[in-house]
Amino acid sequence: MAGVNKVILVGNLGADPEVKYLEGDKAVAKLRLATTESYKDRNGNRIDQTEWHDLEMWDGQAKIAEQYLKKGSQLYVEGKIKTDTWQDDQGQNKYRTKIRVLSFTMLGGKPDGASGGPAPSNSTASVSKPSATSSSANSGPDIILDEADDDLPF
Repeated sequence: MAGVNKVILVGNLGADPEVKYLEGDKAVAKLRLATTESYKDRNGNRIDQTEWHDLEMWDGQAKIAEQYLKKGSQLYVEGKIKTDTWQDDQGQNKYRTKIRVLSFTMLGGKPDGASGGPAPSNSTASVSKPSATSSSANSGPDIILDEADDDLPF
């Protein structure tokens, strides 16, 4: 039986992306994403619980992150869990779990101080890892919706 390794997160960056360039113009970006859940305890006090996630982006995504993302940017992220294992100087096994980003969407407007060209024309911009099999020839038929048949209650 095949397994599923999929993560969906919505949160804010805790710092600017750290981007490194490797040989062959390959880029890797490391980011810290905070997700916060709120609930009320037995006494009715609001409790905020924040989790921090280490994200990793490669190549085109890393370059876009470097250009457009800043501390405080809100992101929608889809990816998979990846765990790195190594031994420290004392021979102890160490583990680090991170999210390998497969696609992300920038939410909200352009953050203050973001560099690069003009901000996307709408309030969100989506970036996905290109698929090796995707092309305009096999992208499927265009879907045209008839607005007259829209019976949705919202």
